[in-house]
Amino acid sequence: MKLPRSLVVFDLETTGTWVEKDRIVEIGMIKLLPDGSRETYVKRINPGIPIPPNVSRIINIKDDDVKDAPRFKDIAKEVLEFIGDADLDGFNILRFDLPVLEREFFDAGLGFQGI
Repeated sequence: MKLPRSLVVFDLETTGTWVEKDRIVEIGMIKLLPDGSRETYVKRINPGIPIPPNVSRIINIKDDDVKDAPRFKDIAKEVLEFIGDADLDGFNILRFDLPVLEREFFDAGLGFQGI
């Protein structure tokens, strides 16, 4: 596949399914560049709220796993730099991942519109 510009495929693990209140606990991204090379970015994030036990069973991430991880606001700029001007892709991103990511950037004081 020939890409005219970079494509970032991303996925979030979160504390739940409420776009308005749940927080990111892990972000994973793969950037496919037009020259065929790839870059990856994976980071665990301290959500600042407890991860419910039923969610921990699904995502296999517990509060202890992220207690020393950075908060999203502390890595927001590096996430934004990784994405750059790339197109975004991923499973169900329009309904969930992208709105959560946009809200987290907003909460961190950064503007971001994925679409």
